[in-house]
Amino acid sequence: MVPGPAPPDAGALAITRVPGRLGAPCEKKHCRARRECLGSGEKTHPNGHLRSTNRTSPPARGVRCPSGRARYLRRDVDLASGRYARELRRDPRRCRRVHRSERPLQEKMTLFWHNHFATGYTKIAGAYGAAEGARYLAAKASEDPARVRGQIEMLRDNALGNFRDILINIAKDTAMLVFLDGRTNTKAKPQENFGREIMELFTVGVGNYTEPDVYSAARVFSGWNLQQPGLAADGSRHYEFIYNAGQHETTAKTFSFPIYADGGRTIPARSAADGQQDGVDLINALAGSPNTARYLATKLYRFFVSEFGPVNATFVDRVASVYLESRYDMKAVMRAVLQSPEFWDESAYFARYAWPVEFVVRALKDIGWVGFSVNDALNPLANMGQILFEPPDVSGWDAGQTWFSTSAMLARMNFASSLATNQKFNLARTAKNASKTPEALLSYFTDALVGAPNDSSTTAELMNYLRATGTWTGSDVQLQAKAPGLVHLIAGSPEYQFV
Repeated sequence: MVPGPAPPDAGALAITRVPGRLGAPCEKKHCRARRECLGSGEKTHPNGHLRSTNRTSPPARGVRCPSGRARYLRRDVDLASGRYARELRRDPRRCRRVHRSERPLQEKMTLFWHNHFATGYTKIAGAYGAAEGARYLAAKASEDPARVRGQIEMLRDNALGNFRDILINIAKDTAMLVFLDGRTNTKAKPQENFGREIMELFTVGVGNYTEPDVYSAARVFSGWNLQQPGLAADGSRHYEFIYNAGQHETTAKTFSFPIYADGGRTIPARSAADGQQDGVDLINALAGSPNTARYLATKLYRFFVSEFGPVNATFVDRVASVYLESRYDMKAVMRAVLQSPEFWDESAYFARYAWPVEFVVRALKDIGWVGFSVNDALNPLANMGQILFEPPDVSGWDAGQTWFSTSAMLARMNFASSLATNQKFNLARTAKNASKTPEALLSYFTDALVGAPNDSSTTAELMNYLRATGTWTGSDVQLQAKAPGLVHLIAGSPEYQFV
């Protein structure tokens, strides 16, 4: 499955794929203004988020979203039975937020970071129980009795912030301290998991650190543990980061790469009371490494520009330079990505396979959602190969063509069928003015559900479907029968699987 050539208006549509290909008509209408916004650098949110002055989608009033005392907890959850594993994966707010957000780039970057700092619910729930597992991934501070902020909320708050600050936050994050065993890292038994992954997966990448570096990093983060303050009676008891000075290994730690600006590679011996600075020094060094700059630029190219062919070296050099010159400012980095000629080049249009969550949100945007349950959108994700909050391992999801097994593609088609059937009256009503001929109806819906251009065989199959019942009348009855089937076929076509 490969994308076709770009359509004539692909340049105008390119900006709509920035936030995860949320291609609602109102987004497409404003895309040129949004490109100017990105180019000028003036329309930015005070907290650093790039933003458009236009709403990107109408409010999702028709989406049914069950809520509870804290919205990451459902009222019907049976905590004793452990049913929450299923409930978290169906977290309706996450889907609704991606769907209706006025800052879709922020949501897209949150998804990027969720995959970059991959953390799975099951291990956390196994350690502390289902409710706590959900809490440390999904809680909003404003809703939690102890003001706990889950990892996803932390990543959202910092989505376009400073990468060094993100690393500091992730090193102290409760979910990460459980997932990579930092909570058990002591001076007597240094735990290497986080020390390895912060180098291999989060910053400099494979080949840019050594096994002795892993052991040194484990000692650096010894004593970065968890404590449990608060009271069970009022719900304020929770786990949070603590620097446990008594468990910090205080001797010097030497690395194979520079730690300090003068080229020094050894973190000096420090008192236990001052030992937390070891971790800060290492994170500063990793954040400032040219290898980290290139590693992130490469991942951003694959995520925002193209999965096909080799990574563009000029793009990587340019974006890596912006990263270093801006002192790791992801807002500046993303502006460089979105202004890059590689992003706007025709070869980059529809040059990445849509992740399952992107496919689902895009279909909701394109087809409609009024009266469609959010759980009906979230439940099929597992069969498509992606469960939010449950990446397969610390390296995240395998992207690209690996999304498309036979069963995963069938799940996409079944979802498209369910959604289109649910929306059949709305689809028929909105297409009424384009119903005079089968050709007009096909043109209307292929414009509304913009994917990579259909090849001639796909177009022929779609036209055969419309003409299969004989004489075309364009009546309401015929539209209600044909529109959902046509939309199902378009959304299930190979061309619709690209972003």
